[in-house]
Amino acid sequence: MRGKDVRLQDVVMRFGGFTAVERTTLTINAGEFFSILGPSGCGKTTILRMVSGFIRPSEGKVLIGDQDMGALGPARRPTALIFQNLALFPLMTNWENVAFGLEARGVDRKTRRDRAFDLLALVGLQGHEEKSPNELSGGQKQRVAIARALAVEPAVLLLDEPLSALDLKLRQYMRAELKDIQRKTGVTFIFITHDQGEALTMSDRIAVMKAGVVEQVGDVDTIYDNPRTPFVATFVGENNVIEGRVTATGDGFATVETPHGMLRGRDQDRLSVGERAMLFVRPERSARVNGVAPDNVFDARFERRDLEGSFVNLFFKAGADSFIVHEANRGGHGGLEGAVKVGFNAADAVVMRAGEIEAEADDA
Repeated sequence: MRGKDVRLQDVVMRFGGFTAVERTTLTINAGEFFSILGPSGCGKTTILRMVSGFIRPSEGKVLIGDQDMGALGPARRPTALIFQNLALFPLMTNWENVAFGLEARGVDRKTRRDRAFDLLALVGLQGHEEKSPNELSGGQKQRVAIARALAVEPAVLLLDEPLSALDLKLRQYMRAELKDIQRKTGVTFIFITHDQGEALTMSDRIAVMKAGVVEQVGDVDTIYDNPRTPFVATFVGENNVIEGRVTATGDGFATVETPHGMLRGRDQDRLSVGERAMLFVRPERSARVNGVAPDNVFDARFERRDLEGSFVNLFFKAGADSFIVHEANRGGHGGLEGAVKVGFNAADAVVMRAGEIEAEADDA
């Protein structure tokens, strides 16, 4: 199997008067694990369905390799789609499920049986070939569905939130399994999810979507460390948000007047003095100030401590703003009562033009 690149050229998708996907140009590289990340209703599954051929774009083109897919339906495209509900056939054995697409293409029984056994071995299900799907765990069923999709040798495998029904530990295990299978096969994976943990763990690159618009495309480190918009900053991982107005810029940094004093961070948008701005800093880049002070320090009041195993979340209130600090769990929580000082270094904060943030962060 060998992956192909997927290109969306000025693609728009409308349903009546509603535009589900605004004009989008996007390239997914051959052999890449590419995730489209966003909240429900943002248009990510619509893009997947346009690539698969189940719907045709209102405008623009979908190309796989160098071929325009406009005239090709789902059965003629070099793609395979894994749905959320997996859709395995309970009255067939696992190998028969895997071979189903080959049978539909007229492949003889021995060839398709051999191919199914090979693929079940690839996904770690040796010894389960003659069992039924009902005899498998959720994660094993997931792997049968992947093997079935790979049986028809697609260049592009499309995965529509396939881990959403699994419990947390099984999801974490399947993340590693999916990435390993993608590496072994070289197939282009396009993975749809609303879970930023899944996207960050598995992806080579991520496209973050909001309301039909691709807000940012980048590798996982760029998306996490250098978000381009307030929405991306708050949707991908936790971020502390402090609003204010720019008072000075220079050397790639901006100083923002906030209710907590003058705070400084990296100038993402080449801001002008007087503009409304938002400063973002990750909880793990923030700290209680006990000794040497970081660039930015302000007063806060401790509210609560949430244990997360190897680390703790410390919640503070500074005026109307909430502020979270992640610390390693060293046991105990002395010195947290009442007023404390918290802070962060300017290089660890991003300042950008004020804009719409992720709804849950806005409600927090």
